[in-house]
Amino acid sequence: MIAKGPGDFLQILYLTAMYRLLLFAFLLGSCGVAPRLHWPSRQSDLVGSAFYRQAAAMGWQSRDSLVVTELLKGNIPAFLKRFRPVKISMTDSLSGKTIRAVFYTAPDYLSLGTNTDWARINISPMAAQRIADSLGCFLPTRKLVDDIYRAAAVKLAPVPMYAFRDSTPTMWQHHLIIEGQRKGRKGLIAGIKKDLVISASISRDKRPNRVAIYGWHQPDGKPIQPLYTGHVNWWVDYSQGVRLIYRKIKLNGQWMDYTALLKHPLYKKLLCDEENCDFYRYSY
Repeated sequence: MIAKGPGDFLQILYLTAMYRLLLFAFLLGSCGVAPRLHWPSRQSDLVGSAFYRQAAAMGWQSRDSLVVTELLKGNIPAFLKRFRPVKISMTDSLSGKTIRAVFYTAPDYLSLGTNTDWARINISPMAAQRIADSLGCFLPTRKLVDDIYRAAAVKLAPVPMYAFRDSTPTMWQHHLIIEGQRKGRKGLIAGIKKDLVISASISRDKRPNRVAIYGWHQPDGKPIQPLYTGHVNWWVDYSQGVRLIYRKIKLNGQWMDYTALLKHPLYKKLLCDEENCDFYRYSY
């Protein structure tokens, strides 16, 4: 449309504004509005590098305790708070209809510090669950770990380490190696850690106090670590990371708690690819 006078010009401005508004609404509707988690206000100045100096000689219990204290004081880098949408779908075998949903995941593994001095941390499932509960989140299933890898903007090759795997200094060194690989690239990242996951294998394992781990995808998309419950729940090494997922899933335009989906005979397939999907959280 070519403006021939003041009235035409105003009409063009109006139509342009309406087009932008409709486009914005469409983009929002395609993924839903990102959730706003209630993050605690920062009450700590302990940065990532200082944390690892302080925790260098700690065992898992002391390290867990320090991490939980710091994160509940709001000692979380700001970039980690911007959760990213991941679209998932399934086909109802009875109706043939496609069912679509969106979940929101942290862009990286659980870390503490500031945007300029931060570090990924490695903790037990008990500490991870406590943090997830406090923030309105949950830990992923095996299927969601795969979904996140496929959606990731930054996919890095795993870097295994073989000596002193459960020592705090090794955890710090692994973080630095990953940062060297990342080279400042931003966005949803994957391929850098095995995930602590929720799995029905835990409740069906005859051995008590298990942790389930899975993932560490290679560039070909295949995980190094199959679903595994062989470790006792206090075993923590450099390779295990914690990915937080917002506990509300957007399904058909409505928010549903992840536990409601996992209990649903059909919708559970959106989140879980195991035969049983009835393990929802770790005890602490």
